[in-house]
Amino acid sequence: MIIKIFIGLVVIVVVFVVIVALQPSEFRVARTATISAPPPAVFAQVNDFHKWAAWNPWGKIDPAMKQAYDGAPAGTGAIYTWTGNNEVGEGRMTITESRPSDLIRIKLEFFKPFAATNTAEFTFKPEGNQTAVTWSMTGQNNFMAKAVHLFMNMDKMVGGQFEQGLASMKSLVEAAPKQ
Repeated sequence: MIIKIFIGLVVIVVVFVVIVALQPSEFRVARTATISAPPPAVFAQVNDFHKWAAWNPWGKIDPAMKQAYDGAPAGTGAIYTWTGNNEVGEGRMTITESRPSDLIRIKLEFFKPFAATNTAEFTFKPEGNQTAVTWSMTGQNNFMAKAVHLFMNMDKMVGGQFEQGLASMKSLVEAAPKQ
């Protein structure tokens, strides 16, 4: 009887390992919002980390989060670091590419509660008097991340935060005086 239970447990573990191993190695989360403003006005909110406090959804999760800025004041080379509670963790963002009113690419490093390095991108597409801004994050899933993603939906969790951030950015930019 004990041997049958042991064999059953081994089969369950092997099946679980195979299912995890077959999960995608890469992930991508993206959300888009249309903002009634020209691309330069929207681009300015993302290109300067100092402006993120007004719309960054994670800042609202932990208002006591410690934040610091380094490198360039804005654009390529700008660095933002944070240390917060267990929900926001600790990490660093570095703007690695900044093409005015077109693209911002960010190296996103998480240190706590887990270590990971991902890429975040913002693209800005003019649509008449509006701008479609897309916020995306891509990265690699190691075996542990694949296992976690079986039980937690990354797209819903992170995507929901992206939606909140884009909605806050939209309100902020659309309420600003027109130049």
